[in-house]
Amino acid sequence: MKRILKSAVLATAAASLMVGAASAERVRLKMGATFPSKLTQLGTLGKKLESNVAAISGGDIQLKYFEPGALVPALELFDAVKSGAVDAGWSTSGYWQGKEPALALFSAVPFGPAAGEYAAWLFNGGGEEMYQKIYERNGIHAMICGVIAPEASGWFREPLNSIDDLKGKKMRFFGLGAKVMQKLGVDTQLLAAADIYPALERGTIDATEFSMPAIDLNLGFYQIAKNYYFPGWHQQATTFELIVNKAKWDGMSKQQQAQLEVACKANYTLGMAEGEAIQGKALAELKSKGVTVHKWSDADLAKLKTTWEGLAEEIAASDASFKETWENLKAFRAEYAVWKDLGYLK
Repeated sequence: MKRILKSAVLATAAASLMVGAASAERVRLKMGATFPSKLTQLGTLGKKLESNVAAISGGDIQLKYFEPGALVPALELFDAVKSGAVDAGWSTSGYWQGKEPALALFSAVPFGPAAGEYAAWLFNGGGEEMYQKIYERNGIHAMICGVIAPEASGWFREPLNSIDDLKGKKMRFFGLGAKVMQKLGVDTQLLAAADIYPALERGTIDATEFSMPAIDLNLGFYQIAKNYYFPGWHQQATTFELIVNKAKWDGMSKQQQAQLEVACKANYTLGMAEGEAIQGKALAELKSKGVTVHKWSDADLAKLKTTWEGLAEEIAASDASFKETWENLKAFRAEYAVWKDLGYLK
């Protein structure tokens, strides 16, 4: 009898859970994007998120990807999600450093962590909590939702003797790396993906960086500039994000919130694996098109690193959130370095 009663209680509880899940209001999120959906990884990871969320939620969450400019201009997405004019956004937080300087540290750090170490800090070292705290005060809930492999550091028409040759040039550059370049006398501009090729072609900019070989190949920069520089000291890994209007997020069930969070963690893994897999083939194709690959000298990299470290301390002195984040990241990396030096081959 006790077994029958216990079974009945369990069955009732299960039924109640099913009814609760079924009765949760379906969520429809219009997701603006800063990247075209067909752009390798930068857009396709967002499309993968769209389809995976639909599958995981059984259609309970419809996350609809909208091309840049379809809802709002690409670089106005932060304000649109904050105000509720757009439900959600697919982007990278480095675009919003003008609004919250610390957000750049959650996107890509010069001479910073590669994807594995970045994930360790973000998900287990307190990084994501600080990231979310900054967004919450702006009326946004944010999730780290993807990552890509190291980038290249620039396309140039002519080969360079040293980093000093960039002084006075106009160059498209992103994130904290752009601030480093400014310190070295480069006139940097932040352009969305679709605007870079025309600006390079017209001579509005002299040079550009954008992403890694598989993505740069997709954008066709090799048709204008044939000198391609490595390593991407400014972006050893670049994360992507799903940002959701806070009121919209708060209106979702715990299950729906968890489904988005799990989908984003999976997207990080998918991005890391794909990014590492596709670069060799892309580099071979670029070389077949006449591209010459260069590497910065040790002296150039040392100058860039020294400039970055000084700049980071300057920004930290003027912004409390940046200071808190930068100190946390430095402490984590110092601790991690002991393991890295012991555990990994040089």
